[in-house]
Amino acid sequence: MTIIPSLVLKQLYTRGSLENTANGLEFSLKNRLTDVKIISINTIKVAGEEIDKSLISLDLGKGNVMKMEDFGKDGPVEFPLKSKLQIVIEGRELKEGKYKIEVDFNTKSYGKLHLKVEDSISASDDHIVKIPRDNDDDYSERIIKERQKFVEDYSGAKLVHSSQYSIDPHETEGNCENFTGISQVPLGFAGPIKINGEYAKGEFLVPLATSEGTLVASYNRGIKVLNLCGGAYVTVVGDAMQRAPVFVFENARQSREFVGWVNENMDEIRDHAEATSSIAKLLYIDPYLTNKFVYLRFNYSTGDAAGQNMVGRATFAACSWILDHFEGGITNFYLESNFATDKKASQINIMRTRGKRVIAECTLKRDVLIQNMRVEPEQLNYHSGISTIGAFLCGANNNGAHSPNAITAMFIATGQDVANVAESSAGIFYSEITSEGDLYMSLTIPSLIVATFGGGTGLPTQKECLEVLGCVGRNKVNKLAEIIAGVALAGEISLGSAISSSDWVSSHERYGRNR
Repeated sequence: MTIIPSLVLKQLYTRGSLENTANGLEFSLKNRLTDVKIISINTIKVAGEEIDKSLISLDLGKGNVMKMEDFGKDGPVEFPLKSKLQIVIEGRELKEGKYKIEVDFNTKSYGKLHLKVEDSISASDDHIVKIPRDNDDDYSERIIKERQKFVEDYSGAKLVHSSQYSIDPHETEGNCENFTGISQVPLGFAGPIKINGEYAKGEFLVPLATSEGTLVASYNRGIKVLNLCGGAYVTVVGDAMQRAPVFVFENARQSREFVGWVNENMDEIRDHAEATSSIAKLLYIDPYLTNKFVYLRFNYSTGDAAGQNMVGRATFAACSWILDHFEGGITNFYLESNFATDKKASQINIMRTRGKRVIAECTLKRDVLIQNMRVEPEQLNYHSGISTIGAFLCGANNNGAHSPNAITAMFIATGQDVANVAESSAGIFYSEITSEGDLYMSLTIPSLIVATFGGGTGLPTQKECLEVLGCVGRNKVNKLAEIIAGVALAGEISLGSAISSSDWVSSHERYGRNR
């Protein structure tokens, strides 16, 4: 019989649902785990007191309400995934404060389960200004118009343009709460760019969503030179997504013993992590010890999804099993310790990879550079060396020119999580003069976090841009990563040449001044 770890079981409880109502004290459960049949609910305790069954009503929705003492008399009760169970305790009321809640019940498949959580009764917040919401359908035309009016009345501004859109607002459910309109970003195309990858092979038009003048023109310029020299050769050399919990012990010796135990139980930990997803695969765990803390950096492959939420669920399940089975005195635990450096630039992700590690290379012919960029290979190479010193002195995470420009513009266009530019901005640029007098260039992006499935990639305009690239759906994420890296390399050619030949300011004067 499968045992559900205690931390995972807590997900059944709806946080913040404990409240005093006209019917009595209420709280709710929601099945966030898997379909199950409940044989019986044995006891419910609040603040350590077992509640008389005759005072408890159970509402399963759709008019299915029963007394707790009658629950399960006619056989096991279906409690499918995403269904809710509202528990009402008649004649009870609690003062403001935090309380322990316990529910003991029997199920088919999982046997006896004991849910133990804490929740609070909070002060009334009726006086707080709230954005209008509709719990039944928060993406309906009625509630959206109500929110638009609320924003206009509250701010005094008029939502003339952001209130107009061509998509069905329901398509944004799961991507945006309090949907009120659309923020329109200009979209330009560059290219086509020639990519010689293992997944991206051929020429691709590049969607760039940006409000920065000269950006599309600059990438178009770099792509032209890149294409004249045979295109970009791109290779995905690494793939991993992390979640990094921390375990706290009474002393360092206990923490050392814990790491040994984790290594010995790796197969069981992997089984629990991967049981949460058909896609996430736990590759390995890196342990880092300091003081009396153990930071476990879980590393996963996540298919075509970026995977932060996926690996969060998987690691949560694995750590729940660890907490229930390790007997060496864990005093505290946090699912994320900042050691995965989610949406933050970090040296560990440059060294160890987060997302895709991609390398784009090219060899620029001397004549092509001179004729199209008015710069010689030696000038670009010399300038690159000086810029690397500058990046080193200021502690930058990128010694190239501006690879985050391509990454950000393509992220917005294709529905990526734009905050991931923080990690994806890291870049390692290298160049050298070849024996023929040409210029070899390569750009390594060590933490490119991209997806072609899930998140914002399914939104209508973002999906259209992915369709242009031929990168919609499963088994396309490496293709997208190769294209982005190739475009980023084209940008290094363009901006590096513009600065080296002193064309940089004049280009911005021509394209980017709105005058």
